Amino acid sequence: MERHGEWLHMSVPENWSGITIANVMKNKWKVPRKLRHDFRSNEKVLLNGSPPHWKTVPVQSGDILSLKIFQHEDFTLPEFEMDLDVLYEDDHVLVVNKPAGMFTHPNGAADIQQTLWNGVAFYCRKQKLPVLPKYIHRLDRHTSGAVLFGKHALATAILGEMMKNRRISRAYAAKVHGHVENDNGRVEAPIAKDPAHPVKRMVDEDGQPAITNYHVVQRGQDHTLLSLKLDSGRTHQIRVHLSHLGHPLLGDDLYGGRGDALGRQSLHAAALSFPHPFTGEIITCAASSETTPFFTEKELRSF
Repeated sequence: MERHGEWLHMSVPENWSGITIANVMKNKWKVPRKLRHDFRSNEKVLLNGSPPHWKTVPVQSGDILSLKIFQHEDFTLPEFEMDLDVLYEDDHVLVVNKPAGMFTHPNGAADIQQTLWNGVAFYCRKQKLPVLPKYIHRLDRHTSGAVLFGKHALATAILGEMMKNRRISRAYAAKVHGHVENDNGRVEAPIAKDPAHPVKRMVDEDGQPAITNYHVVQRGQDHTLLSLKLDSGRTHQIRVHLSHLGHPLLGDDLYGGRGDALGRQSLHAAALSFPHPFTGEIITCAASSETTPFFTEKELRSF
């Protein structure tokens, strides 16, 4: 797989032999219809140097598939100068360690422009990237750790589908009040909006299904360090479930925690693992304690 200017050239793998370009784009990569139409109508896909008929010409192992995915695109997102902690980067993917206390992206308010995405925009301009990377998932403002970005439209579409199908794995480090009794456990409790609060969520039997798995890493004097993995992705899921368990996050005053004057919670997206969108290689990133006040490097080694 090689990049030449605006084009990516890749060799067709053996397990694709006999299928069409349409099949590759729709079924292998799960590319959305609008993006498939753009590739087809603007001849952004070549097979051995020529535009193929998408629905009739099969690809064969060793054929060269060329994709025009690195065209320059202007963006209007305001830039925010910051030292970006880059955990992984290639031509298709960017993984960044988000600081605690920072939004992942602007939320509509004109005065909220110092977000991680604004920082990525500054990085994009500085590194002369052709396209502004797009975030694949978000973290709450006060949650630190690994955030995944796609560096062009095709990578973003493929990674977005992976996220939807839970092929992207995330492990969270959390410090909670008290001693969690069981070394391993599972919180399976549906979550809904709290009708009495504009932001808060609550456990409600009529809510959306939500599952959080936890493992005790270490018990301190008055707290427990947990490793968490989610089987669902509801808003505030970890915060709600740990409060429901009777062990709210340190600093999370919205859900019964205490201990941080700045309102930050002791929650860190410590590890991120995903198949590379084009090679299939498993990429694993570990987010250091640099962006969180609650964890040490020694504590995060377990993740």
